[in-house]
Amino acid sequence: MRAELVLCVALSLALRTGAEGTCGGPRAPSSSHSIPAPQMSAEERLSPHMPEALRCDACHAIAFQLEERLSRAEAKQGRKALSESHYMEVLEQSCSQDWELYGVQELRGERRLTGPGLPGQQAMSVAVMGGPWPGRLTKMCHSLVGEHGEELLYGAHRRGPAALRELLCHGDKGPCAHLGGGKAGGSAPPKALQNEL
Repeated sequence: MRAELVLCVALSLALRTGAEGTCGGPRAPSSSHSIPAPQMSAEERLSPHMPEALRCDACHAIAFQLEERLSRAEAKQGRKALSESHYMEVLEQSCSQDWELYGVQELRGERRLTGPGLPGQQAMSVAVMGGPWPGRLTKMCHSLVGEHGEELLYGAHRRGPAALRELLCHGDKGPCAHLGGGKAGGSAPPKALQNEL
């Protein structure tokens, strides 16, 4: 009930008119607003893996969470570097966290991951939260940490948030490399798959 009240208040404030009918009050005869939920493909609904089109957003969410949790752990120690066992534990806990604040929303006609650390959140849109997204983020986080190694990730973190994001997401094999966000600046051709070589 509380969540519904918060949604009604938010809609009322955002729309100023026409939201009365959605919150149980009298309907405004002149206007109505409809905000559809994102329409997801079969892959987005059913696959246990992060869909290719959302891997770059997911990587940015993961980099944000790793950075936040490592920074909090360092703050507890007076900003000193963490021991190897401590940063390995923090990275493991970061990947195993509850990712329920992440979901998918339609943003300018394109489905995008939404949640803490991700840009482009629209006030008036519907986001599909929970569902398969937390499990996909957990799996992708563990995969990225395993691929790069805890020591390399922690070293990047010590250089700053941009270095960690660059290493995880924009490197040669990163999920965002094909978007032209790598060091070369241009759009890189897609890499050949192992079975294509």
